[in-house]
Amino acid sequence: MTNSLIIAPQWIGDAVMTEPLLRRLQARGERLTVGALPWVAPVYRAMAQVAEVIEFPFAHGGLQFTARRAMARRIQGQFSKAYVLPNSLKSALLPFLAGIPERIGYLGEARVGLLTHRLKNLKARPPMVTFYSALSGADAFEADRPQLRVDAAGIAATLGEFGLPPGGYTVFAPGAEFGPAKRWPAGHFAELARRLDRPVVLLGSGKEAALCDEIAQPANAAHTGKCLSLAGKTSLAQALALIAGSHSTVSNDSGLMHVAAALGVAQVAIFGSSSPLHTPPLNDRARVLWLKADPAYQPPLDCAPCFARACPLGHTRCLNHIGPERVLAALEGR
Repeated sequence: MTNSLIIAPQWIGDAVMTEPLLRRLQARGERLTVGALPWVAPVYRAMAQVAEVIEFPFAHGGLQFTARRAMARRIQGQFSKAYVLPNSLKSALLPFLAGIPERIGYLGEARVGLLTHRLKNLKARPPMVTFYSALSGADAFEADRPQLRVDAAGIAATLGEFGLPPGGYTVFAPGAEFGPAKRWPAGHFAELARRLDRPVVLLGSGKEAALCDEIAQPANAAHTGKCLSLAGKTSLAQALALIAGSHSTVSNDSGLMHVAAALGVAQVAIFGSSSPLHTPPLNDRARVLWLKADPAYQPPLDCAPCFARACPLGHTRCLNHIGPERVLAALEGR
């Protein structure tokens, strides 16, 4: 059996979309160890094909050569292959320093000497699952869908800790790390919470706590206890369990959107500046709302997708004009 090291991407959504690649590698006899930053490591522990997860002690940003050299010494001689999923120079450095014989990845930034097998960077924006799966060396790909698993005992324990009934609440994930052009307005989320006939659990990082409170406060003023804001109050493993145990989820194009899709939860995914042609929720139970693809919306959104952090035109029509009633209808299958 080939022992392979996977250098994981740093974002949750990207991590989820690498799962079909890992499934392919395991199916052909490779034993997979994933090296990941601590905040994405729980995603890989929810993948059945991953034998081991090593948490890298690297901070966000910077080369951190000394730390990478120390980690390389620790893993030296353990692997015959490395798949470098991020496109950065620093991500390819560790397998090179560890002397792993085969080092596979995209050409990326100045990595010619660090990788032994290099795929050319693509000018177009392919679906991210296809982008990662190409590293397995196959010529064509069916529509692979990421799959995560959370065991029933873990779900029950997490729901019990927060006093939540199985399947009795909807999760809102109102954040998006990239910027405001990917975030449906807080006021729309609050109005949707008021209209729902079940409680709402708000999930996100500590940086999104104020945003989640902005949604919860007006909804709770109208109906006490309608929203439970847990932003910054759960681990990622707990967030996965809360999504897995929910009735449904509503989110922007974000990491938790991809988590919900990989768990097969009923979901509504709202797209603004980004494109569901590039990063769709790969889930038969997903409803995608994207005004760019709506022929009834006038005038057409010729500016979309702009992939900008903030709306270059200052109006963010792509999100502001998706009303709460439309999301509610999608959530209820209307």
